[in-house]
Amino acid sequence: METNALVEQFAHHVVAQNEALFRGDSRSGNKHARKYLSAVGKLQAMGDTGRDALCVLLKHERMDVRVMAAAFLLRYRTEDAKSVLEEAAKGKGLVPFGAQQTLQHWAEGTWSLDPG
Repeated sequence: METNALVEQFAHHVVAQNEALFRGDSRSGNKHARKYLSAVGKLQAMGDTGRDALCVLLKHERMDVRVMAAAFLLRYRTEDAKSVLEEAAKGKGLVPFGAQQTLQHWAEGTWSLDPG
């Protein structure tokens, strides 16, 4: 599958997961999480080509998509990803909390979403 299609799948399923969680539908949310994890896994398997493709999402219109992409790009694009996460972490709610947790794991050395 082409990188652009995988990037679109990643973004679509991040949005769909968050919408499901806001409705209280964790079953559907988990289904979408598996799908975006599959897409990002395929992108990571492509090496830097896949990671470069994912970088476009750091500027996505939706904060949830930016934050999730940044979480997977911390090792590869550290400064850009941290900037996205730090900005999101200033807010309140589920997505800002996720950004805060990601930054905490990064600082503690326990982050492992893209082992390289």
